Amino acid sequence: MVTFIGTQEMQAHLTKTRHENAIATLSGMIKEDYLRWNSFDKCARVASHSDVGVIELMPISDGVQYSFKYVNGHPKNTQAGLLTVTAFGVLSDVNTGYPRVLSELTLTTALRTAATSVLAAQYLARKDSRSMALIGNGAQSEFQAIAFHCILGITELRVYDVDPAATDKLINNLRAYPNLRIIRAGSTAEATKGADIITTVTADKTNALILLPEMISPGTHINGVGGDCPGKTELHPAILENARVIVEFEPQSRIEGELQQMPADFVVTELWRVINGSAAGRENEQQVTVFDSVGFALEDFSAMRYVEKYVVQKDSRILDLIPELQNPKDLFGMGVAAETSKPVSQVITENVVPISA
Repeated sequence: MVTFIGTQEMQAHLTKTRHENAIATLSGMIKEDYLRWNSFDKCARVASHSDVGVIELMPISDGVQYSFKYVNGHPKNTQAGLLTVTAFGVLSDVNTGYPRVLSELTLTTALRTAATSVLAAQYLARKDSRSMALIGNGAQSEFQAIAFHCILGITELRVYDVDPAATDKLINNLRAYPNLRIIRAGSTAEATKGADIITTVTADKTNALILLPEMISPGTHINGVGGDCPGKTELHPAILENARVIVEFEPQSRIEGELQQMPADFVVTELWRVINGSAAGRENEQQVTVFDSVGFALEDFSAMRYVEKYVVQKDSRILDLIPELQNPKDLFGMGVAAETSKPVSQVITENVVPISA
């Protein structure tokens, strides 16, 4: 039997817990797992690309528990009234291979992405950062805004999207945070001018130039979230050339992140080293820092731990996904048991032809 957490259960949890509290707790759990980085068996995600999007599997294990996430990214879905990103995940026991929890991860992925962004910013952004430009106001934007406002202390948010309706939606949803001053910008350049932090979370699968070098002030921290698959970037390469670049898992980021634009010997630092103190985050107040965030399976492992610990309840739904057998060697018997009500000995007798016949 496998515990199932669907979108209804996650919505109910967030209503009770509030988004900022969930993000803060998740950020702490992600940090815990990054601090034991070497305990994990890691690989880049397995991706199946098409002309319109990508479907990916993201597996990871710490030797005790195993998790994977199924996730898609289809930017044109919104034209048909569908989500750009959907996801679900599984948390299993390594010793038995049995799954324990099957959960929605569409909402939870947005939470864990914001949680990872704000975790990285705690090491990379200037401590006096109070303003953030948010470029791309779609499905992920509120989560990023809430995380940086409630956890990092951002008080001014400058928002811009090529779709004015997306910005309308974002501003309306953030009315619950009256201490966050929201400025609607007329362009990316207007939004980013003088911003302490810039978060890009656009959706189009293209090598876009959302940010140009002239938009970046000394000391800016850039949280690059939207560039997360081959052929999809948001930053001009010159920005990376003149910045300290932090990534999650370098082998994956070389393929999918802003890093795909750079030569193979371009130097980057993995986030786990910054968190455990073996490498510096921000080195000085004038330095431009970039968190080239593509999303990594460790963060989803943390998210599944969060779901099991905080969302699963005693009365959570149970799925009849794994057979329960009196004789674990008799899987076939499970399928034929309903075909006859005769005793097994009688069935055997009736169907065996004597050798002497």
